[in-house]
Amino acid sequence: MRWHAALLALLLGAGTAFAQHLHQAKPAPKPAPAPAAPAKKSPFAPPAFKITIATEAAFPPFNYLDRKGLPAGFEMDLAEEACMRMKAECEFAVVKWDDLIPGLLDKKFDIIMSSLEVNNERRRRLGLSRRYYLSPGAFIAHKGEPYDGPPTLLRNKRIGVQKDSTHADWVDKSFRRSAQIKRYATVADELQALVNDEVDAVFGDKTQLWLWSQKPEGKCCEIMGQDIKDTQTLGIGVSAGLRREDIKLREALNKAFAEMMSDGTFKKLNEKYFPFPLN
Repeated sequence: MRWHAALLALLLGAGTAFAQHLHQAKPAPKPAPAPAAPAKKSPFAPPAFKITIATEAAFPPFNYLDRKGLPAGFEMDLAEEACMRMKAECEFAVVKWDDLIPGLLDKKFDIIMSSLEVNNERRRRLGLSRRYYLSPGAFIAHKGEPYDGPPTLLRNKRIGVQKDSTHADWVDKSFRRSAQIKRYATVADELQALVNDEVDAVFGDKTQLWLWSQKPEGKCCEIMGQDIKDTQTLGIGVSAGLRREDIKLREALNKAFAEMMSDGTFKKLNEKYFPFPLN
C-alpha cells in the first residue's frame, strides 16, 4: 500500500506545480489608461470672419501691386482697417476686372474692393456695402484761366468730355444751350485736346484729372472751380461688393466703414493719397 500512497503524493505534487506554472504565465492586466488632459484653450478669441477680399490691383492709387507684388493702395488700406475692426482674418486676391463679380457669386472670394461704382445692375446682383468713397466731377483747364469759380464761368466756352459717360450726361444737362460741347472717345483724348488748345476746359472725374495734372504732360493744367456732386447723373460713389445672402458680413463691414468715417481714420487715409476729400 505504501507504493500507492507514494504515487498519489507524486501526482498531487505535479498537479500543484503545473497549476502554479499556469498562474505565473498569465499576463498581468494592463493598467486602465489615464483620462486625457483637457485641451488648452487659446488665449486669443477666434476671428469673427475668415474672408478673402478681391481687387483688380490695376487702378493706382486706389488699388495696385506694390514692389513685393502685393495688393496695395487706398482701398487696400481701408480694407485692412476694416478687417481689424471686424475682427476678421483676411486674405487678399488679385483678380481680373471681368472676373470679379462672377468670382464673387461663385464663392471664390467674399468681398470686392476695386472701385466698384454703384449702379442699378450691380444693385440687382450684389449686396453692396455703404459708399466708402466718392470722386466728384470737376473741371480742369490751363493754369491762370479765369474759370476757378462756379461752372457758369464756362458759358460760351469749349468743353471737352468723354462721350457716352455719366460726365457727358451732366455736361449735356448743364451746358447744352450755353457752351460748345466737344466729345472724345477716351479721357486721354480729351486731355490731349486740352493741351492742344482745342478746348478751354475738360470735365471728368476729379481724381483722374488730378492724377494727370501731376504727370509731366499735365503740368500745364490744374483743377478749376467747384466739385460737382449730382447723384442723378454722376452716381452715388463706390461700394464694396458682397453676396446678397452674406447679411452679417455686410452689416459688420458697414459698421467698420461708419466708425472709420466718424473717428477720423478715413480722413487720415484719404490725406495719405489725395489732397482733397473723397466722401
